[in-house]
Amino acid sequence: MKFAPAQVTLAVLVALSGSAFAQTAAPAAEPVDPISYNISAVSNYKYRGQDQDQSKTNGFKPALQGGVDYANANGFYVGNWNSTVNFKDPKLNKANVEVDLYGGYKFPLGDFGMDVGALAYVYPGATAANTTEIYAAASYGPVTAKYSSTVSKGYFGTGESTSDGRGTGYLNLAFAQEIMPKVTLKASVGSTMFTSAVKKAGGTDYMDYSVGASYDLGEGMTFTGSYVGANKQSSYLFPIANSTASINKGTVIVMITKAI
Repeated sequence: MKFAPAQVTLAVLVALSGSAFAQTAAPAAEPVDPISYNISAVSNYKYRGQDQDQSKTNGFKPALQGGVDYANANGFYVGNWNSTVNFKDPKLNKANVEVDLYGGYKFPLGDFGMDVGALAYVYPGATAANTTEIYAAASYGPVTAKYSSTVSKGYFGTGESTSDGRGTGYLNLAFAQEIMPKVTLKASVGSTMFTSAVKKAGGTDYMDYSVGASYDLGEGMTFTGSYVGANKQSSYLFPIANSTASINKGTVIVMITKAI
C-alpha cells in the first residue's frame, strides 16, 4: 500500500516601487485532489516475503489489488487497500480477500519525514487471521525505517488460539532512489520478531528481502519487477496435494499499477 499526504502551495508576489504600491498575486497552483485511487495486477502477492496464495507450488500466483486513499494537507490520512489471497486460517476457513484499513499522520521532524498510524488486516470469512498493528516510520532521503507492533491477540493466525501474538514486531529498512529518468531502484530487508509465547507455540523468527526497480510508463501507469523472498524456508512449509512448498521461497514478481 502506498499513501502520501497532498500538498497545496500558494505563491504571492508583492511589488513596491517608489511611493507607488502595487500587489500582484501569482495564479494559485491547481488544487491537489486529496482522494486518490490505485489498481494493480501482480504475478505473486508476497507480504513480508511470504506467499499469500498457498494453492500452488509454482511462483506464478496472480492477484488483483486496489485501494483508495484520502490524504489531508495537514498530514492526516486514511485509506483502504484490498487484494485477492488464497489460504486457510487456523480454523480452516478459507481466506479469499484481504481488506486493509489504515489511518495515520505524517509530519516533518527536522530533516526527517515521520509517519505514525494503525493498520487493520481483515479477512472476511477467515476472521482467525485478522490482525491489527500500530506503526512508526522515519524517512531520510531515499531511506525509510519502519517498525510495526501487533496489538491484536493473533498475528495472521499465529498465536490466535494457542498463545498471544501481541507484541510481535516487524522492522523494515527500505531504499528507493531514481537512478535515471523514469527508473527507480528499490530494495528492502525486514525482520519478523515473534513474542516468546508464539515461539513456544512453533513460530520462527525470519528475515525477508526484496530488490528490484520500477519504470514510470506515464499517465499514472507504473511497471515494477523485483525478486522477493525470505529465509527460514524449511520452517514455513505448506502441503499441496502430495507435495510441500515453502511460502518463503524467493521468486521474480512483476506488477503493473494504475494510479488515479
